[in-house]
Amino acid sequence: MNRLAYRLYRIVSSLNYWAKRRLTPGGWIVFVGLWLTAGMATDTEQSHGYQAFALLLCLGVAAVAVAPFFRAKFSVERLLPKFGSAGKPLRYTVAVRNLSGRAQAGLQVLDGLVDPRPGLAEFVATFRPQRRGRLFRFTAPPDVRRVRALKPQSLATLPPRGEAQVEVELVPLRRGVLHFDAVTVARPDPFGLFRAFLNVKAPGALTILPKRYPLPALALPGSQQYQHGGVALAAAIGESEEFVALRDYRPGDPMRRIHWRSWAKTGRPVVKEFQDEFFVRHALILDTFGESKAPGGKARAASRAPGRGQSEEQESDSPRSARRATSKQVDSAVFEEAVSVAASFACTIDTQESLLDLLFIGPEAFCFTIGRGLGGADQMLELLASVAPAPHQSFAALEQLVVVHAASVSGCICIFLAWDEPRRQLVRQLTQMGVPAMVLIVREAGAAALERRPDDPESWQVLEVGKIEEGLARL
Repeated sequence: MNRLAYRLYRIVSSLNYWAKRRLTPGGWIVFVGLWLTAGMATDTEQSHGYQAFALLLCLGVAAVAVAPFFRAKFSVERLLPKFGSAGKPLRYTVAVRNLSGRAQAGLQVLDGLVDPRPGLAEFVATFRPQRRGRLFRFTAPPDVRRVRALKPQSLATLPPRGEAQVEVELVPLRRGVLHFDAVTVARPDPFGLFRAFLNVKAPGALTILPKRYPLPALALPGSQQYQHGGVALAAAIGESEEFVALRDYRPGDPMRRIHWRSWAKTGRPVVKEFQDEFFVRHALILDTFGESKAPGGKARAASRAPGRGQSEEQESDSPRSARRATSKQVDSAVFEEAVSVAASFACTIDTQESLLDLLFIGPEAFCFTIGRGLGGADQMLELLASVAPAPHQSFAALEQLVVVHAASVSGCICIFLAWDEPRRQLVRQLTQMGVPAMVLIVREAGAAALERRPDDPESWQVLEVGKIEEGLARL
């Protein structure tokens, strides 16, 4: 069943992609006209629709028959920018050179991406039948579009051995790396119905950064704190402080601080003098985990009512419930918005005199630091462009990473995908350690409202998908 559905998905998507690129607007009119007149063509005595059908069919066959005669040789060069941003149009240039000895006119350029469609395993995981009463219903296949449909761009007449450039506009729909495959040089037939193609290999890649939202002026939690080892320790393993000056040796100074070059020049021992550093350092915690779900696909807390004499929280956290929660699912829309919120903070927080640490769990634990010369927001955005959910990891891994790192930070910005007991416990641990936390919970549109408890932090905000910008404006 799954293999059959996957084959149909591949066939339908391939035909759709082929038709959108091959047919011109006039070609679509002819194609629709063929379908409309096909039924009338069966009765040649009472209807003259067969004449229109025959005319349209001849036009279509003639347009397709001309395509194999388009033979030329081209070379292309794609000039891509370094980065793009999801949801924002970007423009780049494609240079086409005519390698043949004849002038080429009426050409169009269509850029192409590597096939983004999922494999069988990913398709089955997303597109699965669900029994609803006596009927089977299928979830929609994943939206694999990475960009808005690329429109053909007209190219100026190419003289023999000549070159021309065309500007292509691209609207990325999702963050990540766009892989380009080939540039297609097309020429419509004399009727302007069907495009003949020549594909020229031109591999390339472009990193699409996450979408960002404007943030109001924020008073982030925490204040300046002593940083053992200073900025140097934030970038690498070691022990050092901020260098101040050179001075004469005093009894008791460690030998490792002697400046040997100055001793050689002056003839007396000279040591390096350091001072402790105090500055603000924030942790940006990104949740990459989904809520625990039962094999049936519904959240355990929502699918089971609490037992007699047992609270809802106790029921959801009982060992039996934990054993039966066998899988974790991450809603893609919620996760993408969470990444966008993290990217918004990365771009807004001033890191000239402070540090910002991004903490999340992927295939392994990640801690990436920017600020005070260690790196810029562009590097953190590039990392966020490739972060992915970790449904098979344990939230305890993130908790351990944060708790170990909390001793060196002034405050935490927690971006969660849910608000359950493990996440509450993490925030309570930070509070007990004297680390203030701002908690942002990203939830799907229309989800049940969360009740705020007395022990929840003051900086606590729920962000709903579709209203993220409005929620951030209330911070």
